[in-house]
Amino acid sequence: MINCLVVDDEPLALDIIEDYISKIPFLTLYKSFQNPIEALSVVQEGIIDLVFLDVQMPELTGIQFLKIANSKCKVILTTAYPEYAIEGFEHNVVDYLLKPIAFDRFYKAAQKAQDLLCNIPKQPEPLIAEVPVNNFTNTFIFVKTEYKIQKIYLDDILFIEGLKDYISIYTKTERIITLQSMKKIDEALPNHQFVRVHKSYIIALDKIESIERSRIVIGDKIIPIGDTHRDNFFKMIDDKNV
Repeated sequence: MINCLVVDDEPLALDIIEDYISKIPFLTLYKSFQNPIEALSVVQEGIIDLVFLDVQMPELTGIQFLKIANSKCKVILTTAYPEYAIEGFEHNVVDYLLKPIAFDRFYKAAQKAQDLLCNIPKQPEPLIAEVPVNNFTNTFIFVKTEYKIQKIYLDDILFIEGLKDYISIYTKTERIITLQSMKKIDEALPNHQFVRVHKSYIIALDKIESIERSRIVIGDKIIPIGDTHRDNFFKMIDDKNV
């Protein structure tokens, strides 16, 4: 049985999560808190396995809570603000639930926590469709986001930014966050169309607007060219010169 804590300054949100916990047989609710400081003192006692933690709270934000708790328990973040996903994953949260939270999505997050806490072996789930390198007939990829698998057309990608084990894919219309390594997506993308220019950046060659010394301009983004990728990048640019 997984001993749970719920921390949220909104009473309605507490009621919903408490109800969801009561419906899942391997979860048991220890206590709920509207005050994160009170909840933190319980977590530091080491008796809690899993915390469902809101991000936006007045006394102490969820991110601040994570830093102080220092991995004393597993955490699932709950919030209406998707922009906190990246920072949450930096602190090794189990999952990230966007409000309003559907029960099936909540149950899936709880199962992830169960797998981690109970050491249940799980088949690895592909985070991106395998796209053969140099297969120029591919026009799209699939990536797994927080709550769905999303199709992305390669022509829509402007650039990709990496940070640890997840990446942000910037398209013409949106930013898509997925748990993924830069190495794997770099291998999956056609190398006549995309190039690694920095340890943290892959760019679409046809989206380059200008190159200024060691910087690439794509839209309103200035992307650095790393020393280890400089020669390969400029060789590709020279090959395309007329």
